[in-house]
Amino acid sequence: NGVMLAIEEINAAGGVMGRQLESKIVDLDMLTPEGNVAGIQALTEGGSHAILSAFTIIPQPAMDAAAPSGIPYLHGNTSSVNDNLFKGDPQKYRNIFQLDVPEVWYGSGFVKFLQDMTESGQWEPKNNKIHIVQGQISYTQLISQATQAAAAATNGEWEIAQITDIQFPVQDWAPVIRELQDTDAAAIMIDHWVAAELAAFAQQYVYDPVPGALVYLQYGPSQPEFLDLAQGAGEGMVWGTVYGVYADEMGTAFREKYRAKYPGTMGMVYTGGGYDAVYMMAKAWEQVGNPDDFDAVGDAIRAMEYRGINGFYKFNPETNSGISYPNMTDDPEAGQAHLFFQVQDDEHRIIAPTPFAEVPFVAPPWW
Repeated sequence: NGVMLAIEEINAAGGVMGRQLESKIVDLDMLTPEGNVAGIQALTEGGSHAILSAFTIIPQPAMDAAAPSGIPYLHGNTSSVNDNLFKGDPQKYRNIFQLDVPEVWYGSGFVKFLQDMTESGQWEPKNNKIHIVQGQISYTQLISQATQAAAAATNGEWEIAQITDIQFPVQDWAPVIRELQDTDAAAIMIDHWVAAELAAFAQQYVYDPVPGALVYLQYGPSQPEFLDLAQGAGEGMVWGTVYGVYADEMGTAFREKYRAKYPGTMGMVYTGGGYDAVYMMAKAWEQVGNPDDFDAVGDAIRAMEYRGINGFYKFNPETNSGISYPNMTDDPEAGQAHLFFQVQDDEHRIIAPTPFAEVPFVAPPWW
C-alpha cells in the first residue's frame, strides 16, 4: 500500500523523467529457497528497473537470484545475513540495499530502552530480571543472543533470569505464561514476530498476568492484524521496531493520507518503508537520467542521503544497510530511530526514544 501510494503521487506529478511508474506485484513462498528464487526471477526476467521488498525470512536465495541482474533491490530484511553476504562479496551484491539495520539491534536496543525507562523515572522495575521467550529461527535467535550480551554488559544492572524456547506455530501459550509467573521477572521479552500468535499470547496473558511486569513484544504488533485479533488484550503492551513510521509532522501527514486511502488498522513499519523506497528510486533515476544503467543508479542510491517517513537514510558503505538511532549514532537526524510503541486506547503510540515520543509510558492494566 505504501508503494502504491507513492507511485500514485509521483505519476500525478508527471512521473519520472516524463515516464509513468508501473508496479508488478508478485507473491512468493518466503519460507522456501525455491519460493524466494521464483519470486525474484519473475521480476528480474520481467523488465523491472527496481525490486522492492518488505522482507524475506531466508534472505540469501532472494539476494542470489537478484544479484546477477544488477537491478537495484531495496528491502527491509532486518538481517545480519544481508550484511555478512555483502561484506563477503561487495561486488556481487553491490546493488542490493537493506533499508534498515540488522536484527541484533533489537536485542541491545531493548536493554538500552529498559535502562532509559528506569533512569528517566518512567518505570521502577520490581527487580533486575529479564525473561526471554525465543523463537527458533535465526532472526529471533540472534535477537536473543544480542539481548543476553547487552544484559551481561550492564554488570548486574540487568540479568537474564530465564530463557524459554517456543516452536512455531505456538498452539498454547499457557505453559509459557506459567514459566513467566514462576520467574516473576520485571521485564518480559517475547522474541517472536508473528502478529497473530502475539495476539493469541496477549489474549491469554491478560487473564493470568505477571504482576508489575513490563511486557515487550518484538516487532509483530506493527502488523495490522495484531490489534484486530487481540481485541483490546494488547492494551499496555510495549513493542519495538528499528524501522517504523514516525509521528512527527512528516509522519503524521503520511498517516493521514494513508488512512484516507486505506481505511482500517494501519501497519506501522513497511507502509512508510515502501513509500520511502519508491521516492528514493525516483530520486536516483532522476539523478542518473537513465534507469537502464543499473550500476549508475546503484551508485546514486549508495551515495544518497534522504529523509523519509521512516527516518533518515544513509547507507553504511561496509554493509549497504542503514544506520540506527540511538544504537549507531547519537544524532536523531542521522539514522532511523529505534522506535518503541505502547498500545494505548487500542492505538500504537510512540513512547521512545525521547526526540520522537508522542506520549509517556503509562501503567498497563494488569498493574
